[in-house]
Amino acid sequence: MGDILDSGVLKVGTTYGLTTYYNGATGPVGFEYELAEGFADYLGVKLEVFPYYNLDDLFPQLTDAHLDMIAAGISVSPERYQKFKFGPGYQRVSEKLVFKQGKEWPRTIKDLNGDLVIAAGSSHHESLLRLQQDNQQLSWQETDDSDMEELLEMVLSEELDYTIADSNILALMRRRYPELSIGFSISPEQDIAWAVNKDRDDSLLAALIEYFGIIQNNGTLAALEDKYFGHVRLFNYVDTREFIKSSREVLPKFKPWFVQYSNDLDWRLIAAMSYQESHWQPKARSVTGVRGMMMLTLTTAKELGIVSRLDPEQSIKGGAKYLTKLLKRIPDRITQPDRLWFALASYNVGLGHLEDARVLTERQGANPDMWVDVKIRLLQLRQKRYYKTTRYGYARGNEAVAYVDNIRRYYDTLVWLDEQQPQILEPEIVPDDTSEQDDSEVGD
Repeated sequence: MGDILDSGVLKVGTTYGLTTYYNGATGPVGFEYELAEGFADYLGVKLEVFPYYNLDDLFPQLTDAHLDMIAAGISVSPERYQKFKFGPGYQRVSEKLVFKQGKEWPRTIKDLNGDLVIAAGSSHHESLLRLQQDNQQLSWQETDDSDMEELLEMVLSEELDYTIADSNILALMRRRYPELSIGFSISPEQDIAWAVNKDRDDSLLAALIEYFGIIQNNGTLAALEDKYFGHVRLFNYVDTREFIKSSREVLPKFKPWFVQYSNDLDWRLIAAMSYQESHWQPKARSVTGVRGMMMLTLTTAKELGIVSRLDPEQSIKGGAKYLTKLLKRIPDRITQPDRLWFALASYNVGLGHLEDARVLTERQGANPDMWVDVKIRLLQLRQKRYYKTTRYGYARGNEAVAYVDNIRRYYDTLVWLDEQQPQILEPEIVPDDTSEQDDSEVGD
C-alpha cells in the first residue's frame, strides 16, 4: 500500500449505475462512491474514481494494476474468488430472474420460454453456467450495449422476455416500474465486496478490513445502507402503481402550489409528504381529527395562520411552513439526510416523542443523531417497559418509521418521474379554487 500513500491518491474503478456511481445535481453520488470516499479519507489520500460502462472493461484494469481496487457492488462468486482478493463483505444479494407482470410466471428454469439476455461481465453468466450443467436446454445471450437497469426496462417494453438482476438494484427499480416481477432466484445470497489485485501484498487488504470494521462499529455503514436501500426493502405492487398513476393524473393540478410554497425545500418532497398524508385529497380526514392535503391539526393550523385546512393551497402552504419550523428545531449538529428524516418523523409523531426516542437511543449506547439508530427506538415507544421511562410516554412510533420510509419511496419515484418525464407532471391549467369548506371545518 506504500504506493498509494506515497502518491497520495487512491484509484478506484466502478461502474455507472443507480447504486454505484453517477453525477447528481451536487456532484458525484452513489452508495459505492460514498463508501470509497470514506476509505480514501481513512487513508488520508485523495480519491480518484474511474467509472466504466461495464465490468468486462473494468476487471482487466485491476489485473494490469492500473487501478488499486474495484468498488462496483460486485458479488464474490467462486469464479471471481479464484482471480482476485476481496475485502470484507458489506452487503448480501441474490440474483433474480425477472419477467413482466401479466406474462406467464416462470417458476423454474424449465418454464423459460423466450429470450433471456444478461449484462456481459456480470456474475449472472457464471450462475447460469452452473445451472446449465443440470439444465442443458438453458440458453441466453449477453450484451455489452445495455446495463442491468436498461435490460429491466427492455423487459417492461417487451423487447425481451427475461433478464437477471441483483436483488438490491431490483428493489430500487421496482419503485419506478412496479410491473417488474420476480420469477425465481438464480443463485443463493452472495457477499458484495471490493476486489483487489491478487498479486498485491496484503497491506491494502488489511486496511480494508480495518476500515469496514470501523464503519460497521460506528454506524456509518448502516446509515449509508439505510440512505440508499433502507426504504425500499418492502415492495407493494398496488401502492406503487397507484402512486405513479396519481402522479400523472392528480399531482399536476396541485404542483404549482407545491413549487410556490416549498421555499428552500424540494417541492417534490412536500408533494411526497402530501401523498403520504392524504393521497392528494383536499378533504381528507383522519380518525384523529387532522384534515386536508397535509393533514394539519387544528392547533397547528391556527398557529400557522391557516384559516381552512380544506383549502388545498392553504394546506400545502401550512404543511411546508410547519416542516421548515421543525427542521429548525432539530439540533444543528445533525447533518443531512438524517436531519430531514428526524423532521419528517416529528411531523408525524411529534417532536417530544422523537426526543424521547433519541434519549432512549443514547441510554442504549447508540447514536441519537443517526436516523438508522433512532428509528429502532421509535418502535420501542409502543412497549411499556420503554415508554414508562420517557417524558411523553406511549407513542405509535412504528407509524412514524413507516411514514418516513413511505415518503422517501414516494420522493425517489417523483424525482425520477420529474427527471425522466417532466412533461407528465406539468399542469395543463392553473389549479381551480377548491377552497370551499364543509360544515365540519367551519368554526372548529
